Amino acid sequence: MNSRDQAQATPVRPEPASVRPEPVEGLTNPLAGASTSSARTESGSARTALRAAGVSRHHESARAQVAGGVTYIDDIPEVRGTLHAAPIFSPVAHGRLRGIDASAALALPGVRGIVDARDIPGDPVLAAFAHDEPVFASDTVQFAGQVVALLLADDTMTARRAARLVKLDIEPLPAVISVHEAHALESHVLPPVHVKRGDAAAALKRAPHTIEGHFEVGGQEHFYLEGQIAFVLPLEQNQWRVYSSTQHPGEVQHWVSHALGIANHAVTVECRRMGGGFGGKETQAGHLAVWAAVAAHKLQRPVKLRLDRDDDFLITGKRHPFAYHYRAGFDDTGLLCGLELEMLANCGFSADLSGPVADRAIFHADNAYFLEDVAIASYRCKTNTQSHTAFRGFGGPQGVIVIERILSDIARTLDIDPLDVRLRNLYSDEPTAGALRSFDKLRTGRAQGERGGSVRAEPTAVRAEPVEALAQRNVTHYQMKVEDNILEPLMTTLANTSHYRQRREQIKAWNAASHVIKKGMALTPVKFGISFTATLFNQAGALVHVYTDGSVQVNHGGTEMGQGLNTKVAAIVADELGVPFGQVLSSAADTSKVPNASATAASAGTDLNGRAAQFAARHVRDNLAAFVAGLDGCGAGAVRFEAGQVITPKAARAFNEVVRAAYANRIQLWSDGFYRTPKIHYDKTTMQGRPFYYFSYGAAVTEVAIDTLTGESRVLKVDILHDVGRSINPAIDIGQIEGGFVQGMGWLTTEQLVWNDKGTLQTHAPSTYKIPATGDIPEHFQVDLWPEPNREDNVHGSKAVGEPPFMLAISVFEALRDAVAQAGGKPEGMNAPGTAEEVLRALGE
Repeated sequence: MNSRDQAQATPVRPEPASVRPEPVEGLTNPLAGASTSSARTESGSARTALRAAGVSRHHESARAQVAGGVTYIDDIPEVRGTLHAAPIFSPVAHGRLRGIDASAALALPGVRGIVDARDIPGDPVLAAFAHDEPVFASDTVQFAGQVVALLLADDTMTARRAARLVKLDIEPLPAVISVHEAHALESHVLPPVHVKRGDAAAALKRAPHTIEGHFEVGGQEHFYLEGQIAFVLPLEQNQWRVYSSTQHPGEVQHWVSHALGIANHAVTVECRRMGGGFGGKETQAGHLAVWAAVAAHKLQRPVKLRLDRDDDFLITGKRHPFAYHYRAGFDDTGLLCGLELEMLANCGFSADLSGPVADRAIFHADNAYFLEDVAIASYRCKTNTQSHTAFRGFGGPQGVIVIERILSDIARTLDIDPLDVRLRNLYSDEPTAGALRSFDKLRTGRAQGERGGSVRAEPTAVRAEPVEALAQRNVTHYQMKVEDNILEPLMTTLANTSHYRQRREQIKAWNAASHVIKKGMALTPVKFGISFTATLFNQAGALVHVYTDGSVQVNHGGTEMGQGLNTKVAAIVADELGVPFGQVLSSAADTSKVPNASATAASAGTDLNGRAAQFAARHVRDNLAAFVAGLDGCGAGAVRFEAGQVITPKAARAFNEVVRAAYANRIQLWSDGFYRTPKIHYDKTTMQGRPFYYFSYGAAVTEVAIDTLTGESRVLKVDILHDVGRSINPAIDIGQIEGGFVQGMGWLTTEQLVWNDKGTLQTHAPSTYKIPATGDIPEHFQVDLWPEPNREDNVHGSKAVGEPPFMLAISVFEALRDAVAQAGGKPEGMNAPGTAEEVLRALGE
């Protein structure tokens, strides 16, 4: 570690989450700069204390949410004549739809009608990019849970009771349920993708050691607290207002207008907040909005559609399950020499977002490690199940987990500590093995020529370049240079602060003495690329309005789902205008205010919308600065906005007073802002380029215990050191890290999706599908922040935090496999999730 790394290796350790108080004005920001030094001048500390960003503060809606004082879609007062919808869906996985008998349902009091594919005024196929998913199934049903029609009634319970009385005449057809069966049949929703660098086959042949394996990882239900819901109101002149619990209001607008056969401008979509999303409301929310809109169009009445939990499970897509086959070559130190990797993504019956999900799995198959000779084949398999969709990490976890598994198995093969194998394979500025071989060959040829040997070559052909000029281990397999790598100092710092080496020895001693309870431990990193891989989505817009009383409203294209986006954006705007945080209000996402907004996804919500809002606020500030500069006869650059004041070399005025004076002088007090992510470029045909603006990094140490008699497991201790850049709100960022880790822990331990051989999802309620509960949280759960700003020019020097921590939970799965190995089992055969049954199977019981 060099001196610069040593200076940055002291993590920022906030107060424990359980006792973290609400900050008050006057608190200094511990992350105001890259340095971890606490020394500051008085004036510097005072300026920092008055900033809104960089301070731990409550979520802007937290108090109201706890008191039940906030509005979700189902809380919006229903206008007179509102009808309630319930879905009618297929009970079989694949079949020919021959008829719908709704006579019994329509005879119930309060039932107002049924809506199916014949009632769609526009395109009967959803406006998804692959154009392969019908609004309502018409001729064929393709999974158990596919919606065929809606039943409309005066209230929700009547609609649901009536929907169960509808009889579907379906002729069963053969169904493909297994991803392996789909692959064998060449059943794909999209063409396969192959990414290669070097010669993996040759590298495997010359490798001193090789391992080969198969592995499967399951999907995951989003289990958002607020289920899927849409409320559609007909307006005048064939215009529509849609309230949707969605991460992508712009896409809902597009889908609804497409299905109704009208222009986008006739549909307005609004979302103030969601009760959780996790990717499950990126495309899936659009289905409900379209269904409700078609029903509202037919009956010319407002329609609300809210799925109950069981129906939500059965209808909506999940995280993509993956299956893998790999061959890896390595040397005596554990250094990877070559890798052949096959990924089978279970996409369900339609493409949805499976293409970019599977692409990101390819991009993250390296995780933190340099792959010199690699061949990756990705197959996007079509099965007769729900169409799988976005989920936190968006394919990244499915890429990261396989390389972490491989490195753990290499370490066990060589009897080397897994951390040392991981450190050995990290991206670095060292020359590649191929470059060194070429260097040695050229140098040998030159020496032979000088001795008069048989080798003859032109001087330029044998000139040996300096080692530092050779190809380095810092370029990904998709040709993006890793320029901001902090993993080696971050991982070694975490190993030291968590006492990793000492605890490994203690665990060995425990396992030697304990015959039933065995412990395991793992330290795994994450390197996660931040940006949409579809470059066009890396843009955002915002509006900032300053009212004559000095209060500020900001509207942006992002959506709030509990992650604190509006809190961060308000802080950014407050600092740009130099006003207190409480003076800024974030309003609902609304397609009539900011058009064509990208989904709030890819962990880029603050990066995009925060920067756009900052630019909008800056325009207003510049207008005010020019106005005040004219009053005081100074340059606009000499005007400062701080602590609710506008300060020039001649005078200090209250911000509110300046705003009133500016209005009286007809100065514009509102503006828009637009931002597009710089530097990124990506060729989808070659899978090469720079798809990400930067990487977020982190690492976690997890200790677990397993019961060798029952297979039950428990997470005992977790230590995390994570890179969020210069945090805009440390409390919110730590909450995201904790929540992401626990959600990832659930994916890899207890959350198991089970379809029977007929293609029906059996785990469709909390009684059969187990997310982590409070009792699963480890007693020791320490989260620290890496104290360095983003090296790229990102808003406030921050980094994204939504998705990267999810993959830190892979340390839980690798710790379970470590415990199985120390118990004498076969961890190489263990699939995810590591349920009690799976652990017991790996133990050979």
